[in-house]
Amino acid sequence: MLRRVTSLPVHGWVESGSVMGNSATRGRLWHPRAMALDDRQPHFPFGEAPQPRADDEPARNPIMLALPLAAAIGMFGISFGVLAASDPAFGGVAAIVMSATTFAGSAQFAVLSVLSAGGNAVAAILAAVLLNLRYLPIGVSVAPSMRSGALGRFLASQLVVDESWAVAARRGGRFDIRTLIVAGAVMWLAWVGGTVIGVLGGSAIGDPNSLGLDGGLAALFLALVWPQLGDRRSQLVALLGAAVALGLVPLTPAGLPIIAAAAAALVGLWHR
Repeated sequence: MLRRVTSLPVHGWVESGSVMGNSATRGRLWHPRAMALDDRQPHFPFGEAPQPRADDEPARNPIMLALPLAAAIGMFGISFGVLAASDPAFGGVAAIVMSATTFAGSAQFAVLSVLSAGGNAVAAILAAVLLNLRYLPIGVSVAPSMRSGALGRFLASQLVVDESWAVAARRGGRFDIRTLIVAGAVMWLAWVGGTVIGVLGGSAIGDPNSLGLDGGLAALFLALVWPQLGDRRSQLVALLGAAVALGLVPLTPAGLPIIAAAAAALVGLWHR
C-alpha cells in the first residue's frame, strides 16, 4: 500500500509492505516522474485543489452585451444628426464633431434644443452640464474598480456612459473595467456612426420625431435599470427616484430632476 510521508522535506509516497515489491525498493521515495507512469493519482500536493469563487459571475462577451444597446444608440444618433443638420444654428459638421468628442446623447439634445429655440451658448452649456452631473456619482462608483494610472483612468472615463456602466456592473458594487471599455467603445461607434448617417441621409430619413424615439429612450433606460431591481431596497430607491423626478419636471430646469432623483440612492445607506 501507499503510506504518506509528512516528515520529509519533500512530500511524497514511500512503498511499504511485501505486496509492493522486493526489499530493495521498500522505503524508496515515490517521485513525481514515477507517478506520471502510474495510473494511481495522489491527492493535490499542496492541499485541496482551488475552487472557483462562488460569487464570481460567468464571463460575458462585452461586444455581445453592447450590441443590442448600440442598435438603439445608433437610432438616437441618426435622430440627432438629422435634427442638427437641418438647424442653421448648429449644422452637420458641428453635430459630428460634438458626437465624437462629447459622447453624451441627452446633453447634446439639450444643447441642440436650446440653440434651436434661440438661446445663447452659455444657456446651452449650462443645460448640458446639469444633465451630465449624474456622471459624478457614476464616476465615484466606478473609480475603485480601476487599477490603472491617472492617464488610463482619464481615457477609460471617456467611455463611461449610462449603458456601458450598466452592463459592466457586477455584484458587490464592483465593475468589470474591460467590459466597460469594450462596450463603451462599441456604443461610441454606434453613436458617432448614427450621427454621420443622420447628417448625410437626413433628407431621405425625414422627420425623426415620427419614429417615436422619445418612447424608445424611456424604454432603453427602463431596460438598464430593470436588472438592478433584485431586492426591496433597490425597488424602493427606484420608485422614490422616479417620484422625485416626475414631481420636479414641471417646476425646475432640465437636468435638475435627474440630480435630485439620484439623491434617492442614499436610501441604500440604511442599515449598512
